[in-house]
Amino acid sequence: MVTMDDTDLLLIFGTETGNAEELADEAAHSAKSFDLNPKVMDMEDISPEDISETKRLIVICSTWGEGEQPVNAQDLYDAVSESEEGSMEGVNFAVLALGDTAFEFFCESGKEWDSILEEKGGKRTNERLDCDVDYDDHAEEWIEATLALMKEIA
Repeated sequence: MVTMDDTDLLLIFGTETGNAEELADEAAHSAKSFDLNPKVMDMEDISPEDISETKRLIVICSTWGEGEQPVNAQDLYDAVSESEEGSMEGVNFAVLALGDTAFEFFCESGKEWDSILEEKGGKRTNERLDCDVDYDDHAEEWIEATLALMKEIA
């Protein structure tokens, strides 16, 4: 179990090359300007129970191979998928997906996270953003907009 202390925004990342982690760190830095107290966690270091206890969640996940979850994300994704219906009720989430349009299953991992969190009762705060390899500007705009929406959650 992860101690959330006074954290009011959880950012989790799934990555193979470090891009999703870098974006999560940048989002956490930006969150402070919205008076949010963020915590960044590697998906391999957190449980579905930890996620279910947070009110605000941002998932940043890359897609690996032929539409697979990154190695550090697979176990958590499987555990969330196997969790009870309604296990994510009260979780307000948004997903930023990283991928490459050169591959058939563009941003598939992020699409799966977006779908399973909603299926388990989470509430989508902002539409998922599917980012191609040149993602910096789009991701930054989405992060700012998402943080503003997260700030409004009581």
